[in-house]
Amino acid sequence: MENHVEQSCPICGVENSLKMLAHTSEIPYFGEHTQITMSCDSCGWRVTDFIPAEGKKAGSWKLVVSSADHVNARVVRSSSCTVRVEELGLEVTPGSSSTGYISNVEGVLDRFSSAIGTIRRQADAEGDEDILEKCDELLSKIDMVMNGHLTVTLELLDPVGHSQILHDEAVSSEISDDDAKELDPGPVYPIFDVSSE
Repeated sequence: MENHVEQSCPICGVENSLKMLAHTSEIPYFGEHTQITMSCDSCGWRVTDFIPAEGKKAGSWKLVVSSADHVNARVVRSSSCTVRVEELGLEVTPGSSSTGYISNVEGVLDRFSSAIGTIRRQADAEGDEDILEKCDELLSKIDMVMNGHLTVTLELLDPVGHSQILHDEAVSSEISDDDAKELDPGPVYPIFDVSSE
């Protein structure tokens, strides 16, 4: 279902440029989810999130990644989710333009590799040998994880509980209210007033 939203874009401010697309579907083993995408026709701003049909509590999902089987495990990451691989010192927290996605562990690791590649290119242009060495070491370790030669733990921390890892060995647990408050909640979506004047 696609609707034009009669509101200004929160990024560029152009009036009546927002479009909202909502799609509800059954994600195997995860249950019914609604994917909501808001976009601006004027500046190209776009945000996507996944909302489960059932209410959830703040939660954590962990999977020890030690084989190709684990690398293929499905991952649903909401826009409010912090992704962490502590053994490698990698963490991505949601920012103001964070979006949700459905992928697998390999896809999550590819996202880390891509971000490290961007940092590496900048360090190469600046001639920063220390950063280049650290980037190369991290990229090598991620490659080892993908090939089952290095074991790490993938952790999803979600203050609204919309993120999940689909694997028999994945472990979920609730996060205390105090710990949930410490997590970045992700983007703040514009609030639309639908009342008539």
